[in-house]
Amino acid sequence: MAQHTDLGQLGEELAHEYLVKKGYKIRARNWHFNHYELDIVAEDGPELVVVEVKTRSATIYETLDEAISKAKIKFLVNAAEAYILENEIDLETRFDLIAIKWFGKGKYELEHIEDAFKPPVN
Repeated sequence: MAQHTDLGQLGEELAHEYLVKKGYKIRARNWHFNHYELDIVAEDGPELVVVEVKTRSATIYETLDEAISKAKIKFLVNAAEAYILENEIDLETRFDLIAIKWFGKGKYELEHIEDAFKPPVN
C-alpha cells in the first residue's frame, strides 16, 4: 500500500477517535455510493455532520483553500445529498474539516474546523 494511503487511513482513525471522545455519534466511515465517498458521517446533537479528513506530513504546508477546492466542495455536497437520500435523513447538515499534521513516531496535531464551508448556491 502506498505511504500516502497509510497516512490517510491513520488520519481517519485519529479523526474517528477524536469525534467519539467529543460525543459524536458515528453513522458511517468511508461511505461509498457510485463514485461518491465520504470520510466520516456523524451526528452532533441535532445536526448531521459530514467530516472531510485531510492528513499531511508535517513537511507539507497547505492552506484550507488548497485542501478543499471548490470542486471538492461540490463533490462533498453531492455525496452528502446522496447519503441523505439513501438513508432518508431529515437533519440540518454541516460540513466539518479535520486537518491532521503528522510528525511521525505517534506525534501529530489535529485541528477540527466546524462548519468549514457552506454548500454553494446554484
